[in-house]
Amino acid sequence: MATVEFNGESFEIDEDGFLLDYNTYSEVWVDYVKGQEGIEELTDEHWTLVKVLQDYYEKNGIAPMVRVLSKLTKFKLKHIYELFPSGPGKGACKMAGLPKPTGCV
Repeated sequence: MATVEFNGESFEIDEDGFLLDYNTYSEVWVDYVKGQEGIEELTDEHWTLVKVLQDYYEKNGIAPMVRVLSKLTKFKLKHIYELFPSGPGKGACKMAGLPKPTGCV
């Protein structure tokens, strides 16, 4: 377990940089991950993905599979990778404050 300090907030993370406690998610966390992912500006599409991931996680306790994420957002997989170059499992789930996905996200 490690701690990340960013803009006056502390976040406990796992060895892969995912939040250990979803309840510590904040916009400061989003800004931190944005920099880590090399995303210059967050668009409405980024926020759509983040919100869909969070809603699904809150209802189901896991991140959705890629096919489900694509269906829920109406974004093609290629576009999801354009928004989050490290992918939906690493970049998008991390930004949404979800734990590291265990399956095929």
